Amino acid sequence: MILLFLSIIIFNLVALKFHKIPVKSRIVSIWTFTIAFQVLFDLIIEFKFQGYWYFDKGIEVLGFLAHTVLIPPVNVLLLSFYPYNKNLFKQAFYIIGCTVGMIIYESISILPEPWGFFHLGWWNVWYDLLVNKFLS
Repeated sequence: MILLFLSIIIFNLVALKFHKIPVKSRIVSIWTFTIAFQVLFDLIIEFKFQGYWYFDKGIEVLGFLAHTVLIPPVNVLLLSFYPYNKNLFKQAFYIIGCTVGMIIYESISILPEPWGFFHLGWWNVWYDLLVNKFLS
């Protein structure tokens, strides 16, 4: 739980301070799409198939925080610093670096409480190598 609250504060402050997106409506669009897509994905994997869950199985307020105020600022940062006009090598390196960073973060988030908040069922951290490119 400590990691969740620290992450929410840090990611939101960094995303709001250092984003490179010039139009605020784009940030709102990224935020909204991220919530919608992540909730749709988690409805299937988390609630239907119980592949992973936040804190306890089922719907709860703290898990809702992870969906709505933890993941969207990360996507704002990822899209802000993506090397759009660079060569394919730099773009691939950026995606690989971000994926490795996400796997490291997820590995830390599965620590026992009070630090961690994420629990794995049949889901494996290595599945994120395939899925994170599409979810973020």
